Amino acid sequence: MPYILDSGYLYARLNGKDVHHETVSSVILPKNELVYLPIPAITEVTFLLQRDLGKHAVWEFIDALTETDIWLETPSPPDYERAADVLRTYNDLNIDFVDALIVAMAERLNITKVLTVDSRHFRVFRPKHCGAFDVLP
Repeated sequence: MPYILDSGYLYARLNGKDVHHETVSSVILPKNELVYLPIPAITEVTFLLQRDLGKHAVWEFIDALTETDIWLETPSPPDYERAADVLRTYNDLNIDFVDALIVAMAERLNITKVLTVDSRHFRVFRPKHCGAFDVLP
């Protein structure tokens, strides 16, 4: 079963000083399992890396993307429409665009497993394709 990756999880994995680093680094995924990263999440990750670790961390991250097993997924126009709907539906939760886009893309790709440190939001979402997300870690 494939996974979809949230920017906070990826950032914590890359930043050894992050409070969630140890937890996310302990996650072991099954071999040959597909892990999708929504391309807009890359912008969030690079912003956080530059803010907290500097430009060299951004360069290393971007270089690593060319050799990663993570599947970089481009959102489709219906994903953006669905993300807007998710933002409206969960307006009171103050969720961000990438979280809403992850919901939309997970629905399209039939993914139920989300790698995130934002379990508060992802446990509340009720995606169209399943009763709830399986949130890891």
